[in-house]
Amino acid sequence: MGFGPIAAEQDEPYFHASWEERALGVTLCCGALGLWNIDESRHSRENLHPADYYASSYYEIWIKALETLLIRHDCVTLDDLKSGISQSASRIEKPPLKPENVAAVIAAGGPCERAAQTPARYEAGTKVRVRNIHPSGHTRIPGYAKGHIGVVEEVAGVFVFPDDNAHGKGENAQWLYRVVLNGQDLWGAGSDPTLSVSIDAWESYLEPA
Repeated sequence: MGFGPIAAEQDEPYFHASWEERALGVTLCCGALGLWNIDESRHSRENLHPADYYASSYYEIWIKALETLLIRHDCVTLDDLKSGISQSASRIEKPPLKPENVAAVIAAGGPCERAAQTPARYEAGTKVRVRNIHPSGHTRIPGYAKGHIGVVEEVAGVFVFPDDNAHGKGENAQWLYRVVLNGQDLWGAGSDPTLSVSIDAWESYLEPA
């Protein structure tokens, strides 16, 4: 996209400012309400206007997306956010996450692996093509991989399908594969010949090569 190389920061801290630590905490606590899932949360970040998204830092994106989710699920109003003060009684029925329970909730996580209902279509070593499709909503297909051929490196298991889960269409779990693509196939003959890229691809993202 023309943004230049990634400049790795030596001994980078987890947070660059105290408000970032709080942003993470608030986002996790709101997620613990169970009103949305991780895929809807990701989609709310993707939906920021590109000019806003690229001008925002990592945790600014998180907070802006969280505001969208809180309004969508009737937790707060736009007036609440503008004033910084709740203008009416809370609409949240679930009790708040208590500090002493935080560690256990985070340790439990949100497992998204599911039991297989059908056999896997592909196996390790199979050549596959990443389908050149353009879903209108959330998707985990990397745009640069579409249309390219790779090799299945690992059959990772069956996992919740994010494209549907983000939009309340159910989990619709699918087989997930780790697919390796050649760097020169992606970026041309002048690129580093030693590079390869591994992506996680749900079964419906792939077709036989």
